[in-house]
Amino acid sequence: METGRKYTSQTVVTESITAKSVGSGDLSVLATPAMVALMENAAMNAVAEALEPSQTTVGSEISTTHLRPTPEGAVVRATATLVAVEGRKLSFEVVAEDAQGIIGEGKHTRYIVDRERFMAKMVAQ
Repeated sequence: METGRKYTSQTVVTESITAKSVGSGDLSVLATPAMVALMENAAMNAVAEALEPSQTTVGSEISTTHLRPTPEGAVVRATATLVAVEGRKLSFEVVAEDAQGIIGEGKHTRYIVDRERFMAKMVAQ
């Protein structure tokens, strides 16, 4: 897998992904967890085509800043760029933006896993 792979995920801020709705705050603005999920989605998709059908990636770490609020109705884009590959470990730089500019940025780590083996590790509850 080569570095430089990039993908941009996009969403519209709806009531269901506001801080007030997800419980991370009490304002009707894009929730930080929703921004993080969009960043992770971009990273997952950046490398998806390079994987075998039996493989996927799972997030293991993310460090982000959420710099400013984004209101309901606004479009948000998150771009992930693969910056390092160490065996199964993939490191990304992630940036989230709205029409006014950057709203968040950070670093994200994912690991390549075998789908069946990964799911087999779960303990039935």
